[in-house]
Amino acid sequence: MIELILRDDVSSLGKAGDLVRVKPGYARNFLLPRGLAFEATEGNKKRIAAESRARDAASASDRAEAEALAARLGAASLEFTAKSGEDGKLFGSITAGDIAEQLEAQGITVDKRRIELEHPLKLLGFHSVPVRLHHDVQAEVKVNIVAEG
Repeated sequence: MIELILRDDVSSLGKAGDLVRVKPGYARNFLLPRGLAFEATEGNKKRIAAESRARDAASASDRAEAEALAARLGAASLEFTAKSGEDGKLFGSITAGDIAEQLEAQGITVDKRRIELEHPLKLLGFHSVPVRLHHDVQAEVKVNIVAEG
């Protein structure tokens, strides 16, 4: 087993800055070539501590920005017009990309991959759509789909 310090979060091992013990092949073939970890020497321990402090400061500022954006998203309300059948089902669907486009038109920039739709919206009415802005911050966008015509 080899001792390594994780430089980035690795889902199966731990978070950045953690001291982990892994098999030599995993370290040599996966973690080290991708820059996900360093060998656990004294110099690298100091370097990781400095990187961890910088990452924490950046994460705090990212969180503050995400909370401000969450407040704007919570106040936003989107309305889509779509053709539908008599039972209220749409002839098509409203996707995360459509929601991102309408938010962009309102001056709110959100990456469509951050919009957490399990399935595209296919029914008329009001929907609450979650948006993951930061690993600790989630917002809800109100979407109303009305019948065309």
